[in-house]
Amino acid sequence: MMIKMTEAAMNKLKEMMVNEDQPPRIDAEVAGGCGMTVKFSIVFDEPRRNDLCIEMGGIQIRLDRFTKRYLNEETQIDYRNELGFLVGESFTSSACAIEIE
Repeated sequence: MMIKMTEAAMNKLKEMMVNEDQPPRIDAEVAGGCGMTVKFSIVFDEPRRNDLCIEMGGIQIRLDRFTKRYLNEETQIDYRNELGFLVGESFTSSACAIEIE
């Protein structure tokens, strides 16, 4: 797995870390069942026991196993003033499994 961070995202994270007492984490928000939607974000949260810790430019970003399984092999983090942090590619799955007996 490779995480890439733009300069804009790196600068914003460093700026935000001055006011935050928790490390940044990549978080996956999963909604729905059939037609599942996954949206990624950056949150500041307490470290979890089995977190993967990725260090970039002096910043440690944490990632849990649940979120990791939804990320692409190469994930980019960007920041735009009007949109905030953009993490990877959020997606929607229309797959639905129905068991018939």
